[in-house]
Amino acid sequence: MDYQLIVRTAVLAGELMLCSGAETYRVEDTMNHILRTAKTQTAEALVFMTGIVATVDSPDIEPVTVMRRVKSRGTNLNRIMQVNTISRKYCAGEMGLKEAYESLGSIQKRQYRTGIYNLATIVTPAGFAPMFGGGAEEIAIAALMGAVLAVFLTAGKRWKIHGFILDTASSFAIAAAVFLLGSRIPGMNLDVVIISSIMPLVPGVAITNAVRDILQGDYMSGNARVLEAFLTAAGIAVGVGAGIWFAGLLIPGGI
Repeated sequence: MDYQLIVRTAVLAGELMLCSGAETYRVEDTMNHILRTAKTQTAEALVFMTGIVATVDSPDIEPVTVMRRVKSRGTNLNRIMQVNTISRKYCAGEMGLKEAYESLGSIQKRQYRTGIYNLATIVTPAGFAPMFGGGAEEIAIAALMGAVLAVFLTAGKRWKIHGFILDTASSFAIAAAVFLLGSRIPGMNLDVVIISSIMPLVPGVAITNAVRDILQGDYMSGNARVLEAFLTAAGIAVGVGAGIWFAGLLIPGGI
């Protein structure tokens, strides 16, 4: 039995799930199911927000341990679902070990083109605007602000700008642009447009997963997720506030 490949498969599955926003306990559970197929005396996975450790050991084999550093995290529920499907098929004997490893490697690649991400970033604010009571005017401006946000996010990822700084700068640009447009478009509900435009940045899934980790007893990872989510929210709030203040300086007579 190829113990090294089993451990590498488990670590790859865990890394994909953790980078895609899965809860820590779910990542550990998936990895442990894969590791147990080695049928060794010890098969353990330990997952943190920033790293993964997996090991298998028995008296008759050399212990195999793999550690992986996880630097970037996002939200990709489709990728989590795909990893779960491959894991279940492998553990049920419906898929070989090598095939499972190669399948996980294939979904590790970018799943959507940049244009698709940008289109979603434009459509999302436009979809939230009517939910917050906005009319046709607010929907159109929210879509325009979504395009501004898409430009900032694409440029930030290309230049590898830290997420906190990127969220703050993006929310600053959106708030300033909305208030500058609002000074020229009377009757536009500025609050609806700003709230709708920053929705793609709001860490709602991260907060939900943080609570689920805490309820599962993963206090370290849960608290780390809570801190990360609230820092992101604070950065967005600071950016919006600074953008409104800056726009007030540019508008004659203030806001």
